[in-house]
Amino acid sequence: MKLKGAQIIVKCIEEQGIDTIYGYPGGSVLDIFDALYEDRDKLTQILTCHEQGASHAADGYARATGKTGVVIATSGPGATNLVTGIATAYMDSVPLVAITGNVGRSMLGRDSFQEVDITGITIPVTKHNFMVKDPAELADTLRKAFFIAGTGRPGPVLVDVPKDVQQALVDYEPAKPVKSKPYFSDNEYVKKAIELINAAKRPVLYVGGGCIASGASDALVAFSEKINAPVASSTMGLGCFPASHPNYLGMIGMHGMSNVAAAMQESDLIIAVGCRFDDRVAGDRKSFCPQAKKVHIDIDLAELGKNVSADVGVMADARLALEAMLPRVEAAKDNAWIDKCRDRRDHDFLLGSDGKLCPIRIIKAAERLGDPEKVVATDVGQHQMWVAQAYAFERPRKFISSCGLGTMGYGMGAAIGACMGSGKQTVLFTGDGSFHMNFNELVTASKLGLDITVFVMDNHTLGMVRQWQTLFYHKHYSSTDINYPTDFVKLAEALGATGFRLERNEDIDDVINKAFATKGVKVIDCMIDKDEFVLPMIPPGRNFDAILTAKPVIN
Repeated sequence: MKLKGAQIIVKCIEEQGIDTIYGYPGGSVLDIFDALYEDRDKLTQILTCHEQGASHAADGYARATGKTGVVIATSGPGATNLVTGIATAYMDSVPLVAITGNVGRSMLGRDSFQEVDITGITIPVTKHNFMVKDPAELADTLRKAFFIAGTGRPGPVLVDVPKDVQQALVDYEPAKPVKSKPYFSDNEYVKKAIELINAAKRPVLYVGGGCIASGASDALVAFSEKINAPVASSTMGLGCFPASHPNYLGMIGMHGMSNVAAAMQESDLIIAVGCRFDDRVAGDRKSFCPQAKKVHIDIDLAELGKNVSADVGVMADARLALEAMLPRVEAAKDNAWIDKCRDRRDHDFLLGSDGKLCPIRIIKAAERLGDPEKVVATDVGQHQMWVAQAYAFERPRKFISSCGLGTMGYGMGAAIGACMGSGKQTVLFTGDGSFHMNFNELVTASKLGLDITVFVMDNHTLGMVRQWQTLFYHKHYSSTDINYPTDFVKLAEALGATGFRLERNEDIDDVINKAFATKGVKVIDCMIDKDEFVLPMIPPGRNFDAILTAKPVIN
Protein backbone atom coordinates (compact mmCIF):
# COMPACT_ATOMS: atom_id res chain seq x y z
CA MET A 1 0.00 0.00 0.00
CA LYS A 2 1.04 3.58 -0.55
CA LEU A 3 1.40 5.93 2.42
CA LYS A 4 2.81 9.37 2.94
CA GLY A 5 6.31 9.43 4.34
CA ALA A 6 5.00 10.89 7.60
CA GLN A 7 2.58 7.99 7.98
CA ILE A 8 5.42 5.53 7.36
CA ILE A 9 7.40 7.15 10.18
CA VAL A 10 4.53 6.55 12.58
CA LYS A 11 3.97 2.97 11.35
CA CYS A 12 7.67 2.16 11.81
CA ILE A 13 7.56 3.45 15.38
CA GLU A 14 4.53 1.26 16.06
CA GLU A 15 6.31 -1.76 14.54
CA GLN A 16 8.93 -1.49 17.30
CA GLY A 17 6.36 -1.89 20.06
CA ILE A 18 6.81 1.70 21.23
CA ASP A 19 3.78 3.05 23.08
CA THR A 20 4.89 6.57 24.04
CA ILE A 21 6.76 9.32 22.22
CA TYR A 22 7.87 12.76 23.35
CA GLY A 23 8.23 15.88 21.29
CA TYR A 24 7.25 19.33 20.14
CA PRO A 25 5.59 20.25 16.82
CA GLY A 26 6.74 22.80 14.28
CA GLY A 27 6.52 23.62 10.61
CA SER A 28 8.90 20.93 9.36
CA VAL A 29 7.16 18.10 11.26
CA LEU A 30 3.50 19.08 10.89
CA ASP A 31 2.97 16.12 8.55
CA ILE A 32 4.38 13.73 11.17
CA PHE A 33 2.15 15.18 13.88
CA ASP A 34 -0.83 14.91 11.53
CA ALA A 35 -0.01 11.21 11.09
CA LEU A 36 0.33 10.88 14.87
CA TYR A 37 -3.15 12.36 15.21
CA GLU A 38 -4.49 9.69 12.88
CA ASP A 39 -2.93 6.97 15.09
CA ARG A 40 -3.59 8.67 18.44
CA ASP A 41 -5.27 5.51 19.74
CA LYS A 42 -2.04 3.53 19.24
CA LEU A 43 0.65 5.97 20.33
CA THR A 44 0.63 8.27 23.34
CA GLN A 45 2.25 11.54 22.34
CA ILE A 46 3.54 13.79 25.11
CA LEU A 47 3.92 17.50 24.46
CA THR A 48 6.64 18.90 26.72
CA CYS A 49 7.48 22.55 27.37
CA HIS A 50 10.82 22.41 25.58
CA GLU A 51 12.52 20.03 23.17
CA GLN A 52 15.35 19.40 25.62
CA GLY A 53 12.79 18.26 28.18
CA ALA A 54 11.33 15.93 25.56
CA SER A 55 14.72 14.38 24.84
CA HIS A 56 15.38 13.82 28.55
CA ALA A 57 11.89 12.33 28.98
CA ALA A 58 12.53 9.86 26.13
CA ASP A 59 15.87 9.04 27.77
CA GLY A 60 14.25 8.47 31.18
CA TYR A 61 11.59 6.29 29.57
CA ALA A 62 14.30 4.18 27.93
CA ARG A 63 16.33 3.77 31.13
CA ALA A 64 13.30 2.77 33.18
CA THR A 65 11.89 0.29 30.65
CA GLY A 66 14.81 -1.01 28.60
CA LYS A 67 12.91 -0.01 25.46
CA THR A 68 14.10 2.54 22.92
CA GLY A 69 12.99 6.10 23.65
CA VAL A 70 11.60 8.21 20.81
CA VAL A 71 11.64 11.99 20.52
CA ILE A 72 10.43 14.15 17.62
CA ALA A 73 11.30 17.79 16.94
CA THR A 74 11.09 20.25 14.11
CA SER A 75 14.02 21.68 12.15
CA GLY A 76 16.35 24.49 13.19
CA PRO A 77 16.04 25.39 16.88
CA GLY A 78 13.79 22.41 17.54
CA ALA A 79 16.51 20.07 16.35
CA THR A 80 19.36 21.89 18.08
CA ASN A 81 17.42 21.90 21.35
CA LEU A 82 17.65 18.10 21.26
CA VAL A 83 21.44 18.03 21.12
CA THR A 84 22.10 18.10 24.88
CA GLY A 85 19.61 15.27 25.41
CA ILE A 86 21.14 13.25 22.59
CA ALA A 87 24.63 13.77 24.01
CA THR A 88 23.38 12.75 27.47
CA ALA A 89 22.03 9.48 26.05
CA TYR A 90 25.22 8.91 24.07
CA MET A 91 27.50 9.22 27.09
CA ASP A 92 25.37 6.80 29.11
CA SER A 93 24.66 4.30 26.29
CA VAL A 94 20.89 4.85 26.27
CA PRO A 95 18.86 3.59 23.25
CA LEU A 96 17.16 6.62 21.73
CA VAL A 97 15.82 7.47 18.29
CA ALA A 98 15.49 11.18 17.56
CA ILE A 99 13.42 12.09 14.50
CA THR A 100 13.77 15.63 13.17
CA GLY A 101 12.16 17.40 10.27
CA ASN A 102 14.04 19.60 7.87
CA VAL A 103 13.30 21.93 4.98
CA GLY A 104 12.43 20.38 1.63
CA ARG A 105 15.25 18.84 -0.40
CA SER A 106 15.29 21.68 -2.94
CA MET A 107 15.79 24.17 -0.08
CA LEU A 108 18.72 22.40 1.57
CA GLY A 109 21.96 24.34 1.64
CA ARG A 110 20.29 27.69 0.96
CA ASP A 111 20.12 28.97 4.55
CA SER A 112 16.39 28.49 4.38
CA PHE A 113 14.14 29.46 7.29
CA GLN A 114 14.83 27.11 10.23
CA GLU A 115 17.32 25.07 8.22
CA VAL A 116 20.21 23.52 10.14
CA ASP A 117 22.62 20.69 9.37
CA ILE A 118 21.54 18.58 12.34
CA THR A 119 23.25 15.44 11.02
CA GLY A 120 26.54 17.35 10.86
CA ILE A 121 26.01 18.78 14.34
CA THR A 122 25.22 15.41 15.94
CA ILE A 123 27.91 13.22 14.35
CA PRO A 124 30.06 13.25 17.53
CA VAL A 125 27.16 12.45 19.90
CA THR A 126 25.20 9.79 18.03
CA LYS A 127 25.89 6.14 17.43
CA HIS A 128 24.83 6.85 13.85
CA ASN A 129 22.66 9.35 12.04
CA PHE A 130 20.82 9.59 8.75
CA MET A 131 19.32 12.17 6.44
CA VAL A 132 16.64 10.54 4.29
CA LYS A 133 16.75 12.00 0.78
CA ASP A 134 15.00 9.15 -1.04
CA PRO A 135 11.40 8.56 0.13
CA ALA A 136 11.67 4.91 -0.95
CA GLU A 137 14.40 4.39 1.68
CA LEU A 138 12.49 5.93 4.57
CA ALA A 139 11.05 2.78 6.15
CA ASP A 140 14.30 0.81 5.90
CA THR A 141 16.25 3.73 7.33
CA LEU A 142 13.97 4.01 10.34
CA ARG A 143 14.18 0.28 10.96
CA LYS A 144 17.97 0.48 10.77
CA ALA A 145 17.89 3.36 13.25
CA PHE A 146 15.99 1.32 15.84
CA PHE A 147 18.21 -1.71 15.23
CA ILE A 148 21.40 0.31 15.69
CA ALA A 149 20.09 2.15 18.77
CA GLY A 150 19.35 -1.07 20.63
CA THR A 151 22.04 -3.42 19.36
CA GLY A 152 25.41 -4.06 20.98
CA ARG A 153 26.32 -1.05 23.09
CA PRO A 154 23.07 0.96 22.96
CA GLY A 155 23.02 4.60 22.00
CA PRO A 156 21.14 7.40 20.25
CA VAL A 157 20.46 7.51 16.51
CA LEU A 158 19.11 10.55 14.70
CA VAL A 159 16.99 10.44 11.54
CA ASP A 160 16.51 13.75 9.72
CA VAL A 161 13.61 13.77 7.25
CA PRO A 162 13.07 16.69 4.83
CA LYS A 163 9.50 17.97 4.65
CA ASP A 164 8.88 16.86 1.06
CA VAL A 165 10.04 13.32 1.93
CA GLN A 166 7.38 13.28 4.66
CA GLN A 167 4.79 14.32 2.08
CA ALA A 168 5.79 11.89 -0.68
CA LEU A 169 3.61 8.85 -1.38
CA VAL A 170 5.65 5.67 -1.03
CA ASP A 171 5.01 1.93 -1.07
CA TYR A 172 4.92 0.56 2.47
CA GLU A 173 5.07 -3.06 3.61
CA PRO A 174 4.79 -3.79 7.35
CA ALA A 175 7.75 -5.62 8.88
CA LYS A 176 8.52 -7.15 12.24
CA PRO A 177 11.45 -5.70 14.19
CA VAL A 178 14.77 -7.41 13.54
CA LYS A 179 16.09 -8.94 16.74
CA SER A 180 19.81 -9.47 17.16
CA LYS A 181 21.43 -12.02 19.44
CA PRO A 182 23.73 -10.64 22.14
CA TYR A 183 27.35 -11.20 21.19
CA PHE A 184 29.57 -13.80 22.85
CA SER A 185 32.46 -15.88 21.55
CA ASP A 186 34.03 -18.55 23.75
CA ASN A 187 37.57 -17.76 22.64
CA GLU A 188 41.11 -17.71 24.02
CA TYR A 189 40.49 -14.43 25.87
CA VAL A 190 37.67 -16.02 27.86
CA LYS A 191 39.97 -18.90 28.78
CA LYS A 192 42.73 -16.49 29.88
CA ALA A 193 40.21 -14.54 31.97
CA ILE A 194 39.12 -17.72 33.72
CA GLU A 195 42.75 -18.60 34.45
CA LEU A 196 43.34 -15.22 36.08
CA ILE A 197 40.14 -15.48 38.11
CA ASN A 198 41.03 -18.96 39.35
CA ALA A 199 44.51 -17.78 40.37
CA ALA A 200 43.29 -14.70 42.26
CA LYS A 201 43.30 -14.53 46.04
CA ARG A 202 41.72 -11.08 46.43
CA PRO A 203 39.34 -10.46 43.48
CA VAL A 204 36.99 -7.47 43.24
CA LEU A 205 34.07 -7.20 40.79
CA TYR A 206 33.78 -3.66 39.44
CA VAL A 207 30.41 -3.45 37.66
CA GLY A 208 28.82 -0.77 35.49
CA GLY A 209 25.90 0.23 33.32
CA GLY A 210 26.58 -2.50 30.77
CA CYS A 211 25.39 -5.02 33.36
CA ILE A 212 22.00 -3.29 33.41
CA ALA A 213 21.79 -3.07 29.63
CA SER A 214 22.55 -6.78 29.27
CA GLY A 215 20.33 -7.95 32.14
CA ALA A 216 23.28 -9.47 33.96
CA SER A 217 22.09 -9.02 37.56
CA ASP A 218 21.36 -12.68 38.36
CA ALA A 219 24.59 -13.81 36.72
CA LEU A 220 26.56 -11.21 38.71
CA VAL A 221 25.14 -12.45 42.00
CA ALA A 222 25.92 -16.08 41.18
CA PHE A 223 29.43 -15.19 40.00
CA SER A 224 30.21 -13.10 43.08
CA GLU A 225 28.96 -15.80 45.42
CA LYS A 226 30.94 -18.56 43.74
CA ILE A 227 34.33 -16.82 43.80
CA ASN A 228 33.69 -14.82 47.00
CA ALA A 229 34.34 -11.55 45.20
CA PRO A 230 33.16 -8.29 46.79
CA VAL A 231 31.29 -6.01 44.41
CA ALA A 232 31.80 -2.29 43.75
CA SER A 233 29.43 -0.44 41.42
CA SER A 234 29.99 2.56 39.23
CA THR A 235 27.32 5.25 39.42
CA MET A 236 25.86 3.97 36.14
CA GLY A 237 25.73 0.44 37.53
CA LEU A 238 23.76 1.17 40.70
CA GLY A 239 21.04 -1.43 41.13
CA CYS A 240 22.59 -4.13 38.95
CA PHE A 241 23.78 -5.83 42.17
CA PRO A 242 21.47 -5.72 45.23
CA ALA A 243 22.66 -3.21 47.82
CA SER A 244 21.49 -5.56 50.61
CA HIS A 245 23.65 -8.47 49.40
CA PRO A 246 26.45 -9.29 51.87
CA ASN A 247 29.04 -9.09 49.07
CA TYR A 248 28.12 -5.55 48.05
CA LEU A 249 30.59 -2.88 49.20
CA GLY A 250 29.09 0.27 47.67
CA MET A 251 29.85 2.79 44.96
CA ILE A 252 33.31 3.20 43.47
CA GLY A 253 34.85 6.44 42.26
CA MET A 254 35.49 10.04 43.20
CA HIS A 255 32.66 10.00 45.74
CA GLY A 256 32.66 6.27 46.36
CA MET A 257 32.86 4.62 49.76
CA SER A 258 36.21 4.51 51.56
CA ASN A 259 35.93 0.75 52.10
CA VAL A 260 35.71 0.32 48.33
CA ALA A 261 38.88 2.38 47.90
CA ALA A 262 40.65 0.15 50.42
CA ALA A 263 39.46 -3.05 48.71
CA MET A 264 40.63 -1.80 45.31
CA GLN A 265 44.05 -0.92 46.72
CA GLU A 266 44.49 -4.40 48.20
CA SER A 267 42.94 -6.40 45.36
CA ASP A 268 45.11 -8.67 43.22
CA LEU A 269 42.49 -8.94 40.44
CA ILE A 270 39.89 -6.45 39.25
CA ILE A 271 37.12 -8.00 37.15
CA ALA A 272 35.53 -5.05 35.34
CA VAL A 273 32.17 -5.89 33.79
CA GLY A 274 30.22 -3.48 31.59
CA CYS A 275 32.16 -0.39 32.65
CA ARG A 276 34.78 1.86 31.13
CA PHE A 277 37.29 3.00 33.78
CA ASP A 278 36.26 6.62 33.30
CA ASP A 279 38.23 9.42 34.92
CA ARG A 280 35.88 9.66 37.92
CA VAL A 281 36.81 6.05 38.75
CA ALA A 282 40.36 5.63 37.49
CA GLY A 283 41.75 9.04 38.48
CA ASP A 284 45.42 8.83 37.52
CA ARG A 285 45.04 6.07 34.94
CA LYS A 286 48.77 5.37 34.67
CA SER A 287 48.97 4.35 38.32
CA PHE A 288 45.49 2.89 38.76
CA CYS A 289 45.70 -0.17 41.03
CA PRO A 290 49.15 -1.20 39.70
CA GLN A 291 49.29 -4.19 42.06
CA ALA A 292 46.18 -5.79 40.53
CA LYS A 293 45.75 -7.66 37.29
CA LYS A 294 42.70 -6.63 35.30
CA VAL A 295 40.06 -8.55 33.36
CA HIS A 296 37.81 -6.25 31.35
CA ILE A 297 34.52 -7.54 29.90
CA ASP A 298 32.62 -5.14 27.63
CA ILE A 299 30.44 -5.30 24.53
CA ASP A 300 32.30 -2.37 22.97
CA LEU A 301 35.71 -3.40 21.60
CA ALA A 302 36.81 0.24 21.61
CA GLU A 303 36.56 0.37 25.41
CA LEU A 304 38.98 -2.51 26.01
CA GLY A 305 42.27 -0.91 26.97
CA LYS A 306 41.09 2.61 26.08
CA ASN A 307 41.43 4.12 29.54
CA VAL A 308 43.20 1.47 31.62
CA SER A 309 45.27 -1.36 30.19
CA ALA A 310 43.76 -4.77 30.84
CA ASP A 311 45.68 -8.01 31.16
CA VAL A 312 42.76 -9.68 29.40
CA GLY A 313 40.02 -7.96 27.42
CA VAL A 314 36.86 -9.90 26.57
CA MET A 315 34.53 -8.38 23.99
CA ALA A 316 31.15 -9.83 24.88
CA ASP A 317 27.70 -9.22 26.24
CA ALA A 318 28.15 -9.05 30.02
CA ARG A 319 25.41 -11.53 30.89
CA LEU A 320 26.46 -14.13 28.34
CA ALA A 321 30.10 -13.86 29.34
CA LEU A 322 29.36 -14.33 33.04
CA GLU A 323 26.98 -17.22 32.40
CA ALA A 324 29.55 -18.98 30.20
CA MET A 325 32.38 -18.47 32.68
CA LEU A 326 30.42 -19.35 35.82
CA PRO A 327 30.64 -23.18 35.53
CA ARG A 328 34.38 -22.95 34.79
CA VAL A 329 35.56 -20.67 37.58
CA GLU A 330 36.58 -22.39 40.78
CA ALA A 331 34.55 -21.96 43.93
CA ALA A 332 36.41 -20.02 46.61
CA LYS A 333 37.72 -22.13 49.46
CA ASP A 334 38.89 -19.33 51.72
CA ASN A 335 36.62 -16.66 53.23
CA ALA A 336 39.39 -14.45 54.62
CA TRP A 337 39.28 -11.88 51.83
CA ILE A 338 35.51 -11.49 51.62
CA ASP A 339 35.24 -11.40 55.43
CA LYS A 340 37.83 -8.62 55.60
CA CYS A 341 35.97 -6.58 52.97
CA ARG A 342 32.63 -7.09 54.71
CA ASP A 343 34.04 -6.07 58.07
CA ARG A 344 35.49 -2.90 56.60
CA ARG A 345 32.17 -2.12 54.91
CA ASP A 346 30.26 -2.65 58.15
CA HIS A 347 32.45 -0.05 59.86
CA ASP A 348 32.22 2.42 56.98
CA PHE A 349 29.66 5.22 57.17
CA LEU A 350 28.63 8.47 55.55
CA LEU A 351 29.20 11.67 57.50
CA GLY A 352 26.06 13.34 58.74
CA SER A 353 25.48 17.07 58.85
CA ASP A 354 25.99 19.75 61.47
CA GLY A 355 23.17 21.76 59.94
CA LYS A 356 19.51 21.82 60.92
CA LEU A 357 18.64 19.64 57.93
CA CYS A 358 20.77 16.69 56.80
CA PRO A 359 20.62 15.71 53.10
CA ILE A 360 21.53 12.08 53.84
CA ARG A 361 18.64 11.80 56.32
CA ILE A 362 16.23 13.14 53.71
CA ILE A 363 17.39 10.59 51.15
CA LYS A 364 17.23 7.66 53.58
CA ALA A 365 13.72 8.69 54.66
CA ALA A 366 12.59 8.93 51.03
CA GLU A 367 13.98 5.42 50.50
CA ARG A 368 12.22 4.04 53.60
CA LEU A 369 8.83 5.70 53.07
CA GLY A 370 6.40 5.40 50.17
CA ASP A 371 6.35 2.69 47.50
CA PRO A 372 9.34 0.33 47.87
CA GLU A 373 9.29 -0.08 44.08
CA LYS A 374 9.64 3.65 43.42
CA VAL A 375 11.96 4.97 40.73
CA VAL A 376 14.57 7.58 41.65
CA ALA A 377 15.75 10.26 39.21
CA THR A 378 18.33 12.93 39.89
CA ASP A 379 19.75 16.05 38.39
CA VAL A 380 23.50 16.66 38.63
CA GLY A 381 25.48 17.99 41.57
CA GLN A 382 25.91 17.25 45.26
CA HIS A 383 22.40 15.84 45.57
CA GLN A 384 23.19 13.30 42.82
CA MET A 385 26.22 11.99 44.69
CA TRP A 386 24.40 11.91 48.03
CA VAL A 387 21.71 9.75 46.42
CA ALA A 388 24.29 7.49 44.77
CA GLN A 389 26.06 7.05 48.10
CA ALA A 390 23.10 6.68 50.45
CA TYR A 391 20.13 5.19 48.59
CA ALA A 392 20.14 1.38 48.64
CA PHE A 393 19.15 0.28 45.14
CA GLU A 394 18.06 -3.36 45.05
CA ARG A 395 17.15 -3.73 41.38
CA PRO A 396 18.25 -2.33 38.04
CA ARG A 397 16.45 0.52 36.25
CA LYS A 398 15.50 2.23 39.50
CA PHE A 399 18.23 4.90 39.35
CA ILE A 400 17.87 7.42 36.51
CA SER A 401 20.70 9.94 36.29
CA SER A 402 23.00 11.67 33.82
CA CYS A 403 26.33 10.15 34.81
CA GLY A 404 28.64 10.58 31.81
CA LEU A 405 27.71 14.04 30.53
CA GLY A 406 26.59 15.36 33.92
CA THR A 407 23.65 17.31 32.52
CA MET A 408 22.15 19.86 34.88
CA GLY A 409 18.51 20.23 33.89
CA TYR A 410 18.17 16.52 33.07
CA GLY A 411 16.08 15.51 36.06
CA MET A 412 12.55 16.80 35.53
CA GLY A 413 12.22 15.49 31.98
CA ALA A 414 13.83 12.18 32.95
CA ALA A 415 11.48 11.80 35.92
CA ILE A 416 8.49 12.26 33.60
CA GLY A 417 9.73 9.58 31.19
CA ALA A 418 10.70 7.19 33.99
CA CYS A 419 7.36 7.62 35.76
CA MET A 420 5.39 7.03 32.57
CA GLY A 421 7.53 4.09 31.50
CA SER A 422 7.59 2.31 34.85
CA GLY A 423 4.11 3.21 36.04
CA LYS A 424 5.63 3.59 39.52
CA GLN A 425 5.83 6.33 42.09
CA THR A 426 8.82 8.47 41.10
CA VAL A 427 11.10 10.66 43.16
CA LEU A 428 13.34 13.39 41.75
CA PHE A 429 16.26 14.71 43.76
CA THR A 430 17.51 18.01 42.41
CA GLY A 431 19.33 21.13 43.53
CA ASP A 432 18.13 24.69 43.24
CA GLY A 433 20.77 25.25 40.54
CA SER A 434 19.71 22.26 38.42
CA PHE A 435 16.00 22.78 39.02
CA HIS A 436 16.12 26.35 37.73
CA MET A 437 17.29 24.93 34.41
CA ASN A 438 14.26 22.72 33.85
CA PHE A 439 11.37 23.45 36.19
CA ASN A 440 9.24 24.39 33.18
CA GLU A 441 8.64 20.65 32.77
CA LEU A 442 6.87 20.70 36.13
CA VAL A 443 3.95 21.94 34.03
CA THR A 444 4.15 18.84 31.83
CA ALA A 445 4.17 16.51 34.84
CA SER A 446 1.29 18.39 36.49
CA LYS A 447 -0.78 18.33 33.31
CA LEU A 448 -0.29 14.56 33.13
CA GLY A 449 -1.13 14.08 36.82
CA LEU A 450 2.03 12.03 37.41
CA ASP A 451 3.00 10.75 40.86
CA ILE A 452 6.32 12.58 41.07
CA THR A 453 7.79 14.02 44.26
CA VAL A 454 10.56 16.56 43.74
CA PHE A 455 13.10 17.11 46.53
CA VAL A 456 14.92 20.42 45.92
CA MET A 457 18.16 20.53 47.92
CA ASP A 458 17.94 24.28 48.32
CA ASN A 459 21.20 25.86 49.49
CA HIS A 460 21.14 29.03 47.36
CA THR A 461 24.41 28.01 45.76
CA LEU A 462 25.87 25.69 43.14
CA GLY A 463 26.87 23.19 45.79
CA MET A 464 29.33 20.98 43.95
CA VAL A 465 31.02 23.96 42.31
CA ARG A 466 31.28 25.63 45.72
CA GLN A 467 32.80 22.47 47.18
CA TRP A 468 35.50 22.43 44.49
CA GLN A 469 36.13 26.16 44.93
CA THR A 470 36.53 25.57 48.67
CA LEU A 471 38.98 22.71 48.22
CA PHE A 472 40.96 23.73 45.13
CA TYR A 473 40.34 27.44 44.40
CA HIS A 474 41.11 29.18 47.71
CA LYS A 475 37.44 29.84 48.45
CA HIS A 476 37.05 32.08 45.41
CA TYR A 477 33.29 31.72 45.09
CA SER A 478 32.97 33.14 41.61
CA SER A 479 29.38 33.04 40.21
CA THR A 480 28.55 30.28 42.70
CA ASP A 481 26.18 31.77 45.28
CA ILE A 482 23.12 32.06 43.07
CA ASN A 483 20.65 33.32 45.70
CA TYR A 484 17.70 33.30 43.31
CA PRO A 485 14.61 34.70 45.07
CA THR A 486 12.49 31.76 43.94
CA ASP A 487 9.88 30.51 46.41
CA PHE A 488 9.61 26.86 45.38
CA VAL A 489 6.38 26.32 47.33
CA LYS A 490 4.64 29.15 45.49
CA LEU A 491 6.25 28.07 42.23
CA ALA A 492 4.85 24.57 42.64
CA GLU A 493 1.37 25.92 43.23
CA ALA A 494 1.64 28.28 40.26
CA LEU A 495 2.59 25.38 37.97
CA GLY A 496 -0.14 22.98 39.10
CA ALA A 497 1.77 21.06 41.76
CA THR A 498 1.66 21.03 45.58
CA GLY A 499 4.45 22.66 47.56
CA PHE A 500 5.98 21.76 50.93
CA ARG A 501 8.87 23.26 52.87
CA LEU A 502 11.29 21.23 55.00
CA GLU A 503 13.67 23.00 57.38
CA ARG A 504 14.44 20.64 60.30
CA ASN A 505 15.50 17.03 60.72
CA GLU A 506 12.65 16.54 63.19
CA ASP A 507 10.08 17.15 60.44
CA ILE A 508 11.53 14.93 57.71
CA ASP A 509 9.22 11.91 58.09
CA ASP A 510 6.09 14.00 58.59
CA VAL A 511 6.65 16.19 55.52
CA ILE A 512 7.64 13.29 53.27
CA ASN A 513 4.65 11.20 54.37
CA LYS A 514 2.32 14.12 53.63
CA ALA A 515 3.90 14.63 50.23
CA PHE A 516 3.71 10.95 49.30
CA ALA A 517 0.05 10.87 50.36
CA THR A 518 -0.78 13.87 48.14
CA LYS A 519 -1.93 13.14 44.61
CA GLY A 520 -0.12 14.47 41.58
CA VAL A 521 3.18 16.33 41.50
CA LYS A 522 4.73 17.55 44.75
CA VAL A 523 7.73 19.81 45.39
CA ILE A 524 9.54 19.74 48.73
CA ASP A 525 11.82 22.73 49.30
CA CYS A 526 14.61 21.29 51.48
CA MET A 527 16.50 24.15 53.13
CA ILE A 528 20.02 22.76 53.53
CA ASP A 529 23.22 24.61 54.41
CA LYS A 530 25.37 25.96 51.58
CA ASP A 531 28.57 24.50 53.04
CA GLU A 532 27.42 20.87 53.08
CA PHE A 533 30.07 18.60 51.54
CA VAL A 534 29.88 15.33 49.62
CA LEU A 535 32.35 12.99 51.28
CA PRO A 536 34.28 10.79 50.80
CA MET A 537 36.03 12.47 47.87
CA ILE A 538 39.08 11.59 45.83
CA PRO A 539 40.64 14.76 44.38
CA PRO A 540 40.59 14.89 40.56
CA GLY A 541 43.47 13.07 38.89
CA ARG A 542 44.39 11.22 42.10
CA ASN A 543 43.91 7.61 43.14
CA PHE A 544 42.32 5.73 46.02
CA ASP A 545 45.16 6.45 48.45
CA ALA A 546 44.33 10.19 48.31
CA ILE A 547 40.73 9.82 49.50
CA LEU A 548 39.32 12.52 51.78
CA THR A 549 36.98 11.09 54.41
CA ALA A 550 36.55 14.20 56.54
CA LYS A 551 36.02 17.86 55.72
CA PRO A 552 39.42 19.53 55.74
CA VAL A 553 40.08 22.72 57.65
CA ILE A 554 40.74 25.45 55.07
CA ASN A 555 41.58 28.99 56.10
